[in-house]
Amino acid sequence: MRFGLTGSAVAALLAFGVAQAQSTAAGAATAKPHMMAKDADPDWEVVTVKPSDPDEQVQDVRTLGRHMLIHRQTVEAMLMMGYGLEKNQILGAPEWVKRESFDADGLADVEGQPSVQQLQSLVRKLLAERFGLKAHKEQREMAVFALTVVKNGPRLPPARGDRYAGGQQMARGGEGYRTLAFKDTSMQDFAVMLLDYLDRPVVDQTGLKGSYDFTLKYTYDESRAPADGSAPPSLFTAIQEQLGLKLVPVKAPADVLVIDKVDRPSAN
Repeated sequence: MRFGLTGSAVAALLAFGVAQAQSTAAGAATAKPHMMAKDADPDWEVVTVKPSDPDEQVQDVRTLGRHMLIHRQTVEAMLMMGYGLEKNQILGAPEWVKRESFDADGLADVEGQPSVQQLQSLVRKLLAERFGLKAHKEQREMAVFALTVVKNGPRLPPARGDRYAGGQQMARGGEGYRTLAFKDTSMQDFAVMLLDYLDRPVVDQTGLKGSYDFTLKYTYDESRAPADGSAPPSLFTAIQEQLGLKLVPVKAPADVLVIDKVDRPSAN
């Protein structure tokens, strides 16, 4: 499982983005990963943290079963991933948190591939155990997108029990557009994953409690998309037409994380 990157700090870890991408070679069969038990609460069996090599070009986050690798990520980016937040939802962080990059290499103490929630929990524990993070949540009113259901209801197939758990499989469809296939994904997880593609927090107001398998195909760069009319719609239109959901810009209370204390990690 690999989390790709774009220019924003949210995308740095959520391509999660908070998203979750499984990369396979073209035409290769995709093996179903062995997932951690859904009720497992993994911690670190062992983890090393060090400042990133400034000459290193790799910048991503990967999980290979219980093995997790973080390359050239700021503490701010880790906070965004671990807590599912945008930059403007993190308050009181010192400047080095935004500038200095770190590598982490560790093994979880539970076998299997972590779900989105389990991966976030591991990142939060890494921040607490190795960076001495102490923080608290508050609510502030801010500009957000409310994820809602359209009038005729959602078009979301229920998740199948034999599919990937809490993941996102991403495949580029062509120039200027892409296809995202979500597996066993709740609306709360989907709202977190959308942080990779939007410029403000997403608040789940769908009222939907289940998990779903669904595909989203959209155009992200019209200048590169086919001019013959075959390109899919923009992200906002695709969410509405393909999923029966809607992103509505509103002012609403949203979580912010207030940093009380954070330190550079000590030597391993």
